[in-house]
Amino acid sequence: MATITFPGQPSSSSPHDALYPLSFENTGFQMNPESAHPPRTPRTSVTFSSQASTGHDGTEETSTELEVELEEEEEEEDSQEKSAAKNQVHPQEVWRGLLETSTGRDKAFKIIQYSMKVYLLFHHAVSRRMPVQGAGKGALERSLLRRLESTVSGLSMTRKCLIMFNWLTPLTSILAEHHASPVYKAGGAKAAPSSRKPLLHTFLHAPPPVLLELVQAIADDVSTCSKLGLFGRRTGERAGRFADWCWFASTLVDLVENSVELGMISNSQRTVESRLYTESMAGATAKSTPRRTKVDDRELKLLQKQAYWLQVQRTKLIMDLIFVSYDVFRWQRGREATKALTGLASALLSSSKLYNRHRNSLFKTKVLSF
Repeated sequence: MATITFPGQPSSSSPHDALYPLSFENTGFQMNPESAHPPRTPRTSVTFSSQASTGHDGTEETSTELEVELEEEEEEEDSQEKSAAKNQVHPQEVWRGLLETSTGRDKAFKIIQYSMKVYLLFHHAVSRRMPVQGAGKGALERSLLRRLESTVSGLSMTRKCLIMFNWLTPLTSILAEHHASPVYKAGGAKAAPSSRKPLLHTFLHAPPPVLLELVQAIADDVSTCSKLGLFGRRTGERAGRFADWCWFASTLVDLVENSVELGMISNSQRTVESRLYTESMAGATAKSTPRRTKVDDRELKLLQKQAYWLQVQRTKLIMDLIFVSYDVFRWQRGREATKALTGLASALLSSSKLYNRHRNSLFKTKVLSF
């Protein structure tokens, strides 16, 4: 079969070569420029600069992919650092930092104190239904119970001494407000420091929770000094009863503030959830709107965590309210059992919150130093 030779084409004796006149030795594979399917834009590597991807037709898609990949790499590095730091945070380190403070020691002693109280109540309830034991074993058991009761009383006195001088904190805030607030004349100019309003005026205009905390701390110290023998017994009893009323009122105030904060957190949480739902129904994904979706997810997790700890604080305040109500209103029915159980529950809840706070601070320190 005769073949047609084109100018510039090497001669070939094979009929198969005549059908495919193009050479692939130097030019490589070439697409037909008149084809209905243009060549695809190659995916740019993450190591290339964003300027190199702007010359292609798929500029928006390439920049979005680059943004998503870079954010994924940053999140992976952050997660690796956080996981490494998290593995370095040990419980003994948290407890060591917790027990270095007077508040941490108070919570630890409170857990031990009310755990012993609950055990004593359980032991007395069981021993009433058990048959009478031998004389030697009964004497040993009574001696052990007396030691436990003495330990409970000693821990209660130790805790009262640990929380002494707590009135310095509200007093410092009131004095700071007194010195920070300027006094103006009638014309609007600042007056001399000597013409400042008296300190009593600042105390009377201080927030009620701060005043309650100040008065309660002073009354607690007077009651503790009375038990130590510095003041008379009657003075100590009156101061203790006044401190219980202050504790009752401050607990009610804290419950109201907690309810308001919890309502605000719930409203913010519903807003973020509705925004995420709207984005999902609109077809938005993590790759189409990566920043907005991730910010909303993080905000939702933060709000959920805040709502959880507010619920823990609310339960703790309810336990404190039940506990102090027995002292304020002098209820007697189920007094010992209720006070022991509510005291232990309050100690566990407040200790868990304090433990989480110290753990987070230690975790942040580890992350910054990692």
